[in-house]
Amino acid sequence: MAHLGRDFFARDTLAVARELLGQRLVRIWEGERLSGCVVEVEAYIGEEDQACHARCGRTKRNATMYGPPGHAYVYFVYGMHHCLNVVTGRKGFPAAVLIRALEPLEGIEVMRARRGGRADVELTSGPARLCQALGIDRRFDGVDLCVPDASLFVEKSGALPDVAVTTGPRVGVRGDEAALAAPWRFYVQDNGYVSR
Repeated sequence: MAHLGRDFFARDTLAVARELLGQRLVRIWEGERLSGCVVEVEAYIGEEDQACHARCGRTKRNATMYGPPGHAYVYFVYGMHHCLNVVTGRKGFPAAVLIRALEPLEGIEVMRARRGGRADVELTSGPARLCQALGIDRRFDGVDLCVPDASLFVEKSGALPDVAVTTGPRVGVRGDEAALAAPWRFYVQDNGYVSR
């Protein structure tokens, strides 16, 4: 299967978020493929989005969001969790899609070991969980997901019909009323790996 290329990510962030559902996130771990079908995402768009890390402008922490599309933006939160985003849109404008949940497909034994033997439904059903299961941390911040030899990339898979997709407000965000109400969370309806 082919990696999704730069053109896929260099588009409207909401379109990218919606179309990421059903695609396969792949991490090469010690020569083995760990992968999962993307089943839940959230979009974060620009300095005006009060839930976005760029709301206070460019900083050392969020600089990757301003970079070229198709790169990973990985941040550390609550002093214990990593979260993976994919940078979207045009260079210089801060926008990214948070990968919130995956349905595991390959390397499940490795994921179970990395997640301390938890039940399969808990392996990748949340942004921190999937990062732990796939071994994604701050070392991946800024990594190009579109190069042929990438150890972390998104692989093209089947598109999902609109009837299978639900939208709603983002989970656990802070900000103004617009940030709290924006229907920028996309997820696969009735999928057991969706985080909430």
